Amino acid sequence: MVPIYVRITVNGLRDGFSSGKKIHADYWNEETGFAVRACKDAVSINNYITKTAKDLEKCYNELCDQHDDVTAKMVKDAFLFKPEPKPTLMQAFKVHNDEFAERVDKGKGTKGTLMRYERLQTKTTAFLKKKFKASDIILEEIQYSFASGFYHYLLMQDIDENTSMKYVKTLKQVMTKAVNEGMITHSPINNFKCPYKDPDRDHLEMDEIIKIYNKKILCKRIAEVRDVYVFCCFTGYAFETVYALEPENVFTGVDGGLWISKDRAKSGTEETVPLLPVALEIIEKYKDHPYCVSENKLLPVNCNQRFNAYLKELADICDVNKHLTTHTARHTFATTVTLENDVPIETVSKMLGHKDIRTTQIYARMTKRKISNNMKMLQSKIFESNGKIRLAETA
Repeated sequence: MVPIYVRITVNGLRDGFSSGKKIHADYWNEETGFAVRACKDAVSINNYITKTAKDLEKCYNELCDQHDDVTAKMVKDAFLFKPEPKPTLMQAFKVHNDEFAERVDKGKGTKGTLMRYERLQTKTTAFLKKKFKASDIILEEIQYSFASGFYHYLLMQDIDENTSMKYVKTLKQVMTKAVNEGMITHSPINNFKCPYKDPDRDHLEMDEIIKIYNKKILCKRIAEVRDVYVFCCFTGYAFETVYALEPENVFTGVDGGLWISKDRAKSGTEETVPLLPVALEIIEKYKDHPYCVSENKLLPVNCNQRFNAYLKELADICDVNKHLTTHTARHTFATTVTLENDVPIETVSKMLGHKDIRTTQIYARMTKRKISNNMKMLQSKIFESNGKIRLAETA
């Protein structure tokens, strides 16, 4: 077996390189420069020779367009040059998600957020397969229309508008990370707007809270879920927070009463709330619960999936025609328990652990009851009990 070399000649000067292929000397035709048919590898060898000759000629022509004098070495170098593969979207995801996973390991991020990033990657891969018949795409090939196309794809998967927009918004973060890492010069989807449509959020009225709390429930697991849910209604805690509560989170506040404090798993901001009597009663009820004692938990909270499933049963048992979730309880705290009773929105925002009061405004609805309370207060200031305008007092 002898090696096959490629020889390049330009203006009488030669250069060359090994093809990496070998052939028995008896099967080589010196005149044609091809393998004879009797060689078992003749087809692959001859195809390589034909393709290489065309590619070398292409390199030569391109060099002639750029330079006045072209040498055999220049042609060889151009042919053998293999550019670095261009960064892809899935590589950008890996950089982004791996870095955030390190934060999670150090307690600087939540597993829930990491799972959301991973879900986005899965949905993006599915979109690429449907739209481009590929599992990845070079970052430089992504255009502005990629964002709108991805948004449309998500909507067609029966994902609501706000959630779809949130996925696109997070994809923009991944692209921005790629820019910061030098994987791409700019993000083509950076200017894609991701508006948020304020949905109608359910919250319970006070009579509904009382109805649920006073309902006699024989099933132990449903009764425990009911108590945890009512606790959330009077503290504003989300599931992740109430699930992580320990007895140590309860302390004596500046007013001498018992308070509860816990950093939000989602944002890391502190949620400190004075405990109202109902919440205190629930804590006292479960202080000796076997699960709470063994796991050092404040309340017997199920996993999120079970908790939400049991809440559906609770709504049916209590004949409450609303979708009960810990988010519903959080909105109930913000609206029914606090704002409707004239607690300032700044105070509510602090208790909910919001960094921006605009977030609190999303949670807290201006209800008819709140308007009524405010107008009654105004009426008492301006009008007498008989309906006549109150006369201004003079010195």
